[in-house]
Amino acid sequence: MEPFKNLINRDTVATTGRHLRRAWPRFDVKRFEAQAATGLDDLEFKARAMQLADALEATLPADFHAACETLEASLAPPLALDAQGEPLKLGEAQADSGVAGWALWAAGEFVARRGVGDAASAQRGLACLHAITQRFTAEFAIRPFIQRHPGLSLDTLGQWLKDPSAHVRRLVSEGSRPRLPWGLRLQALVADPSPTLPLLRALQDDPSSYVRRSVANHLNDIAKDHPDLVAAWVREHLIGAPDARSALLRHASRGLIKAGHSPTLAAWGLASGLRGQAALALSAKRAAVGGEIGLRVRLQSSARQPQQLVVDYAVHHVRANGGSSPKVFKGWKLTLGAGEARALDKRHSLKPVTTRTLYPGTHRIELRVNGVALAEAAFELVA
Repeated sequence: MEPFKNLINRDTVATTGRHLRRAWPRFDVKRFEAQAATGLDDLEFKARAMQLADALEATLPADFHAACETLEASLAPPLALDAQGEPLKLGEAQADSGVAGWALWAAGEFVARRGVGDAASAQRGLACLHAITQRFTAEFAIRPFIQRHPGLSLDTLGQWLKDPSAHVRRLVSEGSRPRLPWGLRLQALVADPSPTLPLLRALQDDPSSYVRRSVANHLNDIAKDHPDLVAAWVREHLIGAPDARSALLRHASRGLIKAGHSPTLAAWGLASGLRGQAALALSAKRAAVGGEIGLRVRLQSSARQPQQLVVDYAVHHVRANGGSSPKVFKGWKLTLGAGEARALDKRHSLKPVTTRTLYPGTHRIELRVNGVALAEAAFELVA
């Protein structure tokens, strides 16, 4: 498989230079390519984007407004969307028509570096990001503007709520997420998310699933610091909710449901624990890193009415220091009938992922029903 970092390569540099020269005949292509491509193959992904941004900073017009005009004139047409409002070619370069794709990560970085100095530059920079996000995304680049010029930035996002482009409407939510992965953390919004709540309220019924998914992820960010706020949001907005909004709210509260947050469980009608018994068994007492282990759950209802249940499990992974830390995994969402007995089976992968190293030792698996731990089992993980 081709390394992910190669999405920014020498062809990316050459294509970007060619379209910038088309937009501004005085653009120094040779200098740009020399700076952007030197040692590129030895760099990791983000470093490649930052080197490309350095080259843009060295070769675009010194006047920031003129630099933005050059960037905008070099762009490919906006990315098309399907019937659900999902991008058809997100991240792909459109070499023949203009700059697009991963090169625009560097372009956004340039705009962020040069545009946050004063209000006039910030206003021009935000307008440039409005164009960039329609070809790629500006969710990382807009965050320094929100941090340095919160009033101007949030007012601008409010004006974009009715923008005809779903890319722009998505940026309203995605760019202002308090804890956007890989992005600058917006500490002011982590502490107080109230400035973005009117934006999310306006977008949660957006016709584009691309936009609604961002709203769900934004609310999930807020839930990490203000769980009761999101539980109240879910309770309020579930009333009379169409199917698309219900799906959004479910996705937004996924972390709180897995954590067993009582007000959120109550909002979804999951406040009561299992009326009955639950058991958990594993397919083996030992398993190897890179393999998998089977889980079998047995539920027995003692209730006279059906029960709405969310059944998850937490794996208490061994850490490098010998301790353990739990990670909750999705299991099943089901209706257990009156007096019903049911068996549920699942295979759990033991392959390491980029966010977690798996260490040998005794790993516990805890069964949770509507957020309540009801059973557990253990296995030995070997290298």
